[in-house]
Amino acid sequence: MPTNVDARRHEVWREWTIERVVSGRRDDLLVTSLLDDVRTSADWIASALDSSGYQADFSPGSLGDVERFMTEHSNSGAAVEGGLLAAGLGARLFGVGCYVGETIRLSLGGVWEADDADPASELNVRLRLASGSVIWPVQRVVKRFQNGPEDSLTAYAVFLGLDVPVD
Repeated sequence: MPTNVDARRHEVWREWTIERVVSGRRDDLLVTSLLDDVRTSADWIASALDSSGYQADFSPGSLGDVERFMTEHSNSGAAVEGGLLAAGLGARLFGVGCYVGETIRLSLGGVWEADDADPASELNVRLRLASGSVIWPVQRVVKRFQNGPEDSLTAYAVFLGLDVPVD
């Protein structure tokens, strides 16, 4: 039986999905730049994760909770029925990718880059790190969703140089 906490958790996630629809997605009349969407989406997903009991403070250690979230709400290319990825999957994976990217950017430095004219720009948004390396965090989160833990987000962050405890 759902509790008040469960109801609030699902409400936060529902509000986040609705906000993405009405706040300027490219298929609406109100269009913002994709780079604006990156930080907005990262902040919204952080709030939604936090309301669901996951640490989401943009620290390297929080990526362990993002990995746990992906494990609990996806299963090798499918959203867990009734889970927090069961609705609004694309927007939520974009948000998780933005969160992962912002966490990396805040630790290693860098700038987001996007081509608003690219029809797949949400998938192809990239992060140019201070070192000059270019990474695609949203694509990495999609791979994690599709392939499961073998594409661990924490291992990805450690490979990039973040100090993330790996289980």
